[in-house]
Amino acid sequence: MARQQTSERQHASPLRPSRRSRRGLARIVAALTAGAAVIAAAGLAVASAGAQEGPEAAQTWNLVWADEFNGSAGQQPSTSNWIYDLGHNYPGGPANWGTGEIAAHTNNPANVSFDGSGNLKITALRDGAGAWTSARLETVRTDFKPPSGGTLKVEGRLQLPQVTGEAALGYWPAFWALGSPFRGNYQNWPGVGEFDFMENVNGLDWTFGTLHCGVAPGGPCNEFNGIAGQTYCGGSCHNGFHTYGFEWDESGAAGQLRWYVDGSLYHTIDEGSLPADTWAQMTDHAGYFLMLNLAIGGAFPDGVAGRTTPTAATVPGHSMLVDYVRVYTAGGGGTGEPTDPPTTSNPGGARDAFAQIDAASFDAGSGATAGGSSIGPLGNGDWVRYDDVNFGSTSPADFIARVASGAGGGVSGLVEVRIDSATATPIGSFAIANTGGWTSWRDVPGNVTAVTGTHDVFLTFTSGQPQDFVSVQEFHFRR
Repeated sequence: MARQQTSERQHASPLRPSRRSRRGLARIVAALTAGAAVIAAAGLAVASAGAQEGPEAAQTWNLVWADEFNGSAGQQPSTSNWIYDLGHNYPGGPANWGTGEIAAHTNNPANVSFDGSGNLKITALRDGAGAWTSARLETVRTDFKPPSGGTLKVEGRLQLPQVTGEAALGYWPAFWALGSPFRGNYQNWPGVGEFDFMENVNGLDWTFGTLHCGVAPGGPCNEFNGIAGQTYCGGSCHNGFHTYGFEWDESGAAGQLRWYVDGSLYHTIDEGSLPADTWAQMTDHAGYFLMLNLAIGGAFPDGVAGRTTPTAATVPGHSMLVDYVRVYTAGGGGTGEPTDPPTTSNPGGARDAFAQIDAASFDAGSGATAGGSSIGPLGNGDWVRYDDVNFGSTSPADFIARVASGAGGGVSGLVEVRIDSATATPIGSFAIANTGGWTSWRDVPGNVTAVTGTHDVFLTFTSGQPQDFVSVQEFHFRR
């Protein structure tokens, strides 16, 4: 999401989504203060998610930061994780956030809060006078970058505002990151770097992944356009939740940036394709902070629509939903996607705490029934026990469980880990609410306190409501 006056992308027709094609695109440079437009020509790599698979290598991902947005409806994101950007600009920064967008950003729960089903909901609203409001969040942390010789992975599961056609004109949801030196300066873009993991406008079927860097206008990143890739998410990015991922890989002889949708690679930029000083300027600082926002109007949606947005036909009240944002690192020695952990089902001895443990392989339980490869639904007071789980001499950093929930609205609960007794103090837990159905599986992490050696591990299920709230497919611990 470009920070300055932006020549944005005019997309190819969605009626002919040719995979791995090159499209000639008209780009419009929005002269925001004068209202003028200049037409430029550029090319854009277009891909459909699923057209390519990412580089494959054995790699262990370590979760270093996450927000699962679990909480009651109306609750707001923690200010220990997120900063609420307010108004129309940073203090001393460009007007309208440098993009021409018109909505004032607020911290009003009507604009930004949890939906009670495990999602952050950012909603664009319009009052009776025609003024728009929305919300924009950025992480408190500004140090997200790969470890030396390793890889950074950022992933978010989002649903775009479910609005199309004339009613969607001006909607501009985004999930992205800015270089840390931008915070408090606001004049050093694009040199400090910007990674756009997902941008969508006007309710269209595709999204963009973009790098902004170098100088503007022009420069090695073709500013104000950036270097962009496009995907149709296997058919449409506008049909419910999709997972948007980004990897910054410094494990090889040269760096590489990769963009994914639903695990499929669609855009790659190699360090060697940019001048050395440009790459250094955007990578040699402390790191990046992450951002989530739903803009209304501005250069990008205007350029795509060929007219000023929003219009009188634009319908307020639609939301971008964010299921989770997670950040991982890998220590180096390879590139690409992590391999799945090995599986332990019936141990016949000690289970490996750091290997996948099938939930249905429990040794004892109360209220739990195995249904094929999973257990549940489970509710308050239910528990299961897994005997002889070996943690070795190294405590885990967290655990992760694959869970699903078809619980009704307002019904949620805790999945807890306890050691050696179903009534022991939990060493870790996470909250879960409706995920979209009892077979709508998702991986949810939870931090744990120190534990070593071999123990019986209990999963217990606690809720303030009598209804079942979760099913479990598998779990394991991570170092």
